[in-house]
Amino acid sequence: MPNTKFDAKSFNPQAFKYAVDRIPRTRLNEMRKSRALAGNPDIREVFSTQGGTGYARIAMRGLLDGDAVNYDGQTDITATSTKTFEQGVVVIGRAKAWTEKDFSFDITGGIDWMDNVAQQVSEYWQDIDQDTILAVLKGVFAMTGGQSAEFVAKHTYEVAGNMEATTMNSATAQACGDRKKKFSLVFMHSVPATNLENLNLLTALKYTDKDGVTRDLTLYTWNGKTVVVDDGMPATDGYFPASASDEGALQVKASGATAGQINQAEVTPYFGEGTPAADSYVVPGTRYTTYVLGEGAISFEDIGAKVPYEMARDPKTDGGVDTLYTRQRKVFSPFGISYEKTSQTTLSPTDAELANGANWCLVHSGESDEGDRSYIAHKAIPIARILSRG
Repeated sequence: MPNTKFDAKSFNPQAFKYAVDRIPRTRLNEMRKSRALAGNPDIREVFSTQGGTGYARIAMRGLLDGDAVNYDGQTDITATSTKTFEQGVVVIGRAKAWTEKDFSFDITGGIDWMDNVAQQVSEYWQDIDQDTILAVLKGVFAMTGGQSAEFVAKHTYEVAGNMEATTMNSATAQACGDRKKKFSLVFMHSVPATNLENLNLLTALKYTDKDGVTRDLTLYTWNGKTVVVDDGMPATDGYFPASASDEGALQVKASGATAGQINQAEVTPYFGEGTPAADSYVVPGTRYTTYVLGEGAISFEDIGAKVPYEMARDPKTDGGVDTLYTRQRKVFSPFGISYEKTSQTTLSPTDAELANGANWCLVHSGESDEGDRSYIAHKAIPIARILSRG
């Protein structure tokens, strides 16, 4: 007879004992586990000495600047001062709980379902952390206005089709010029990675086991940078410029589109600030986001919660239930980018608020008049993204 269900747990009423295999997790969360994240003692100190505040501004020391005068015995030497830059950092709090029933234990012949939960908590929070990091990066690349908008433009490299041999070098050079060697880690979806692999542009890293057998690792290199393939990287449906002869091409119409056509209003959101011209052509496709980061590009600190884990027992409900409660408070702060808390409802930002470009700006010296501010050089920030069709 087929298995029946109790509390979403499969069990065979004829059996008292059976083995349980957990469903394998499909998420790799490679960005969360990579060297792109690094500890920051300034962040750790400010949140350990300010009584558990949820937001702080950290000073970043400015560089020497100004022109030297001619030392000729008659020209006065002029002095200038370095400016202090400010970076806003926010603590991101998250909580989750899981409940298991006593009767689930009884009906499955003694399977400890809460132990099953406990063994997966760490991986669950890695999922959450990676979602948070991706929300932060989405917000960074949604910044607008002045120097912040210039950063987004310079550090975004869009390819109309698939990435090719020159894409990485061009993208990093556009972002950081002669500092492009600061980039060392590439995070991409498996689709563009497979296309690059088919072009023999990715080289699999290898290791030799104790028996002398050489095997491929799941890591690659491209232009000397470590490539991590992770399908957690953003992939969104959209439209791309095309010609009339391209398969699946749609003609753009100002309005009143019919078969084989599409209205301008539908495709405009996929073209940044531009609008595809009427009677031009687009083709639907998937836009993949590849992030290129330097080591330590994102500061990470686990601020902690008063009670990160606790169990609660309710002997009455459903004959008895145990609940595991978990809480965390962490900081993910991109180097050179300030969280301004412009649009945040509570003391901890949601992922939607982290993804809001209005909450982020390039680190600056803090003057109220933007014309008086000094900004961190965008070339000093080893964060870039590549947008491609595959």
